[in-house]
Amino acid sequence: MTNVDPITFAVIRHRLFNIVEEAIIALKNVSGTHITSEGHDLMVSLYRADGGLLISGAGFLHHIVPASWAVKHIMREFSDDPGILEDDVYFLNDPYVAALHAPDAYLVAPLHYEGRLVGFVANFVHVTDIGAMNPGGFCPDATDCFQEGFRTKGLKLVDRGRIRRDVFETITNIGRVPELVALDLRSQIAACTVAKRRMNTLFEDYGPDVVDAVCQSLIDQSEALLRQRLRELPDGTWRGRQYLDSKGEMHRVELALTKQEDRLAFDFAGTSPQVPFGSNCTYGATVGGVFAPLFPLLCYDIVWNDGAIKPIEVIAPEGTLVNCKFPAPVSIATVAMVHIANNLATYCISKMLSSSPKYADEATAIWLGGRMPTQVFGTNQRGQPFVSGLTDGLSGSGGAFRTRDGIDTGGEIPNLVSRWGNAETHEMTTPLLYIYRRMMRDGGGAGKFRGGLAFEAGIAVHDSDDIGFIMFSKGHNAPLGYGICGGYPACSVDVQIYRNAGLWDDPRDLPFDLASTKGDPEPADWGVFRLDKNDLLYYRATGGGGYGDPLDRDPAAVLRDVVVGAVSVDCAREIYGVVLTSRPDAVDQEATRSLRADLRAGRLKESVEVDGGSAICPCCDEGKPRKRTLRMREGPLTRTGPFTSRDERMVLREFFCPACSTLVDVQVAQKGDPVQHDEVLGTL
Repeated sequence: MTNVDPITFAVIRHRLFNIVEEAIIALKNVSGTHITSEGHDLMVSLYRADGGLLISGAGFLHHIVPASWAVKHIMREFSDDPGILEDDVYFLNDPYVAALHAPDAYLVAPLHYEGRLVGFVANFVHVTDIGAMNPGGFCPDATDCFQEGFRTKGLKLVDRGRIRRDVFETITNIGRVPELVALDLRSQIAACTVAKRRMNTLFEDYGPDVVDAVCQSLIDQSEALLRQRLRELPDGTWRGRQYLDSKGEMHRVELALTKQEDRLAFDFAGTSPQVPFGSNCTYGATVGGVFAPLFPLLCYDIVWNDGAIKPIEVIAPEGTLVNCKFPAPVSIATVAMVHIANNLATYCISKMLSSSPKYADEATAIWLGGRMPTQVFGTNQRGQPFVSGLTDGLSGSGGAFRTRDGIDTGGEIPNLVSRWGNAETHEMTTPLLYIYRRMMRDGGGAGKFRGGLAFEAGIAVHDSDDIGFIMFSKGHNAPLGYGICGGYPACSVDVQIYRNAGLWDDPRDLPFDLASTKGDPEPADWGVFRLDKNDLLYYRATGGGGYGDPLDRDPAAVLRDVVVGAVSVDCAREIYGVVLTSRPDAVDQEATRSLRADLRAGRLKESVEVDGGSAICPCCDEGKPRKRTLRMREGPLTRTGPFTSRDERMVLREFFCPACSTLVDVQVAQKGDPVQHDEVLGTL
C-alpha cells in the first residue's frame, strides 16, 4: 500500500467529509420538499469500489448500512447488463433489497477516474408519494407489499450523464404529486454530481493510489479504535423489551446485547412473529435500526465506515417483526419496528456504557421513544390536490444522561441534524392551521436527571372542505421512552380528533392545550380519517426517558422545573418527593426530607425480593464489587406521571436496593411476562 504522510492523510480525510457535506447542501437546496429541505430526512455517503462504506454525512443514519447493500446489489446485478458506466445513476427502492420501505428512494452513482471504477456515491430521500394505496406511501392496513407502491430492484435513471426521460417520467408519474417527486429526484442527481466532481478533483490533486491508501487506512483505523473501546467495556449481556401496540394489539420485541472482548452481538430472539399489517421490517432495516444509535453512542469520535461495522453482529429470526418474509407489508417500518430497534439498541448500549466508570457519562435514556407520524392529503387552499407529511415527529426529545437533563424537543439519536419544520411552512403549503404547538408539562421521564419534554399540538383546517390524514402511531398502550438506571419512562403517545370543537365560535376563546380543547374526542392512532372544518386534531409525542432515581433529584432543580412549566406541582410532590411552599416559589426543605423518607420506606414495604435479580447500588456500593439482591414493586404505569398509559394489560416494575431503597432499574412489562435480568447493571 502507498505510504501517506500524516498531514496529507489529515487533509484528504477532511476533504472527504467536506465532499459529503457539500453534496448534502446541494441536495437540500435543489429539493423543494419540506421533509427534505427542513426536516433533513436524507442521507449522503461515499462507498469504495467494492461497495463498502467509506464515510457518511449526518442525516438519517438508518440508511448508511442498507445503502451499502444497495451499492453491492447494483454491482452484482447490473455490471454486465445494462452495465455500470461513467456518469450513470441507478434508482432503487425495494425494501427487500436495501431500502427500509418503498418511499425511500436510493440513488447509486459510480465514481470513475481515468476510465476506472474507483468508488460510489449513494444518497437517499423520502419521496412524497410512490403510488401506494394510501397517499404518501404509508399504508397502515396494507396486507402485503404489493399494495405499498412502486418498487424496483434497480433502474438506470441516468445513462452516461443524460437523464433517461422514459424512466424519469415513469417514476414521477406513478405517484399523486409528480412535480414534488421530480424535485427530489433532481436534487439527488445534483448531490451525486457534486460528490463525483469533488472526488475527481481529489483524485487529480493526490492521485488515485494516495486517495485509496487514505480510504483503506480510515477503515482500518475505525475498526481498531472501536475494537479497542469495546475491550475497555465489561463483558456481559444487557436486555431490553418493548411492545409494538399498533391497532391495539400487543406484540413483543426482545433484544439481548452481548459484549465479549472486542465484539458485540445484537440478538432479537424472542420477538413476536410478523404481522399482517405494515409495521414489519426486513432484516436490512433492522440492521440499519441498530447501527443508527450505535454510531453516535460508540463511535462519536470514530469515522463511520466499514471498519466500525466489522465487530458487530445482528441476529434477527426470520419470520418475525424484525426479519419479515416477502411479501409482508413494511410501509410503516421506519416509524414502527425500525424505531423500536433504535430504542432497544440505545437502551442496551447505554446500559452497557453505564457499567463502565470510564464511559458511564456517554450512557443515555431513550430519546423520542414513540412517534405520531402524520400524512395529510386532499385539496389545498388553492384548489389543488396535495400530499404532505408533517415534520412535527422530527422534533424529538432528548433522553437524560448521568450528569445532565435531556434536551427538551431535542431531536433524536438516529438523525443528529433533524429539524422541526416551521409551522408557517405547513400552513403555507397545506390547508392546516396550528391552533397551538408547545412543549408539554410532565412529558419528560422523571429521574435524578429529567428526560427532555415532549410536545403537543392542536391542528385545524383552513380554506378547504377536503382534508384527510393517515395516522400510524405506536406507544399508546405501552410507553416506549424508557429511562435507565432507575429513571422513569416518558409520557405515552396520544392522538385524538375532537369533533365539533367549536373552534370558530369565538376566535378569542381558542384552546391552547389539551385541557382547554373542547369537542367530542375520537381515538385516531391508526388508519385513515377525515378532518372537517370544525374539528381539531390533537397529538403528542413521547418525551425522553429519565436517568437515576427521581427521589435523588436536586429539589432546587425540581423547583426550577415547576417555575418554568416543565413539571407540575403534583408531580413534584408525588414523583420527586419535593414539597413546595404555597406560592410556590421555594422548597419546604423539612417537609421534603420527611416526604422522601416516607416514600423510600413505602417502597420496601410494597416490594418483594426478586429471584435471580442483583445489582450494585449506586448509593451503598459505589466503587465496590459487591452486588445486592433486589426488591421489586409491581404496579400501574400511572406511577410515572399523569400522561402515561392506563392499559390494564401493562405494569410498571421498579427494582430497589434492599438496604437504602434506591431505585436502580425500571421495566415496563405486559402482565405475565418474565422479569429481565442483566449480567451487569450500571451504576450512577
